[in-house]
Amino acid sequence: MRIIAGTKRGMKLLSPKGFDTRPITDMVKESLFNVLYNYGLPQDRVAADLFCGVGSLGLEALSRGAKKVTFVDDNPNVIETLHRNLAKAGFTGRSKVIKANVLKIGADAGSSPDKYELVFVDPPYKMTEEVGADSPLAGILELVSRQAADEAIVVVRTHRRTKLLDTYSRLKVIDRRRWGTMAVVLLRLDG
Repeated sequence: MRIIAGTKRGMKLLSPKGFDTRPITDMVKESLFNVLYNYGLPQDRVAADLFCGVGSLGLEALSRGAKKVTFVDDNPNVIETLHRNLAKAGFTGRSKVIKANVLKIGADAGSSPDKYELVFVDPPYKMTEEVGADSPLAGILELVSRQAADEAIVVVRTHRRTKLLDTYSRLKVIDRRRWGTMAVVLLRLDG
């Protein structure tokens, strides 16, 4: 894994030994950020990276000009590695790390005074098997919608077989992409 563009282009990301991850490939990450650029993101935006792992998406956003990113994950090994990646990139001053279960804290992501304009939601695929209005994913998206700015973009990564609903609370699907075994859905928060 590495940062593929921006000020830290080519920087290799550290990952914990023996940790089972679902890293996003460079090709998919590049394609995703090309889509985000069409929406004016992430330049000068406040973002959150939920279920962040070692921070691949949030670090990419910082490298490409995001103002600040809040990272949330509950695995202590991953959080330690994330801190090392942030220090290596020189992004500690533009980031906040919260070690917590996103479901338990309600995706609070630290109650930032700035509303999030870009949110990455990358839960374990098992958590996205249910996508109905009463599913854990719907609960996360409802809570995210309370902390996001009007017109914010929420990026949800799932298994390619998962079909999210067209609407969750005030979030509406605006784009669906599939790459290999994964799918990425972009939702916009109605103002």
